[in-house]
Amino acid sequence: MSAPLIECVPNFSEGRRPEVIEALVAPFRNRRGCALLDHRADADHNRLVITLVGRPEPIKEALIEAAKAAVAYIDLETHRGGHPRIGAVDVIPFVPLRNITMADCVTLARDFGERYYQETGVPVYFYEEAALRPERRQLEKIRQGQFEGLKTAVSDPARRPDVGEPRLHPTAGATVIGARKFLIAFNVNLGTADIEVARKIARAVRASSGGLGHVKGIGLALKDRGLVQVSLNIVDFEKNALYRVVELIRMEARRWGVNLVETEVYGVVPAAALLDSAAYYLQLSGFDPKQVVELRLLEMEEDRESPGKETL
Repeated sequence: MSAPLIECVPNFSEGRRPEVIEALVAPFRNRRGCALLDHRADADHNRLVITLVGRPEPIKEALIEAAKAAVAYIDLETHRGGHPRIGAVDVIPFVPLRNITMADCVTLARDFGERYYQETGVPVYFYEEAALRPERRQLEKIRQGQFEGLKTAVSDPARRPDVGEPRLHPTAGATVIGARKFLIAFNVNLGTADIEVARKIARAVRASSGGLGHVKGIGLALKDRGLVQVSLNIVDFEKNALYRVVELIRMEARRWGVNLVETEVYGVVPAAALLDSAAYYLQLSGFDPKQVVELRLLEMEEDRESPGKETL
């Protein structure tokens, strides 16, 4: 059997200083068993998102190195950005990809959280499938009040970390670690500088306020571009497709006389999610993903692999 593979998408509260960004990305470069698929820094969000695929052990070792760099270089007392955050390393999700179950990733997340605290001194909250309390399944619930609010709220038993003392690291805050399904980070940029428009549209779209199931969203300002953004997490693209999210946002934007300027995929995305929307917009009849030649070639390559061959 091939080695188990996971995806991991650590988010860091740094998107502006190139030298710090490189220090955070460096532990993931050229590491056997850990493939760096993508890394994107956003100055408006002041956030870095790194996408990894590989075996659990090499990814964990690289994460500890990157976390120590984040603790050394990021000070949340001075950090400002558009994206909510409670930590220098804000969130670390583990996603099962191949020959590993969600239950395995839950164990991985919880064991790693204990080690993470011991080596960095940063307290840990567990979320999604790894949550120890039902109310902590949702990341936005844990991040309520952000770093500034959690500094005092952490002493409340209801807000105490799952690992560590009831206080935040003075500059690195806390980190949320968990196990979840594949998530698509998807942004829709609108042709207005009015942040209230983005916030109202986000409320109309996200599940928590009565919108589309399996969709999370917030409104953010892109001040450097004079635009606003509906920043979304599609937590189950098979149940709510990208095209459905886009069309609802387009419809809501018309109410305010605002145009949709562009959309962005932040990080990596499953081919199925894009093909589903391509088929919708092209009005393809009876389209099958097996009609995509590159996917057929990959399928043929996988069939030719020996059962025990490792590629990472």
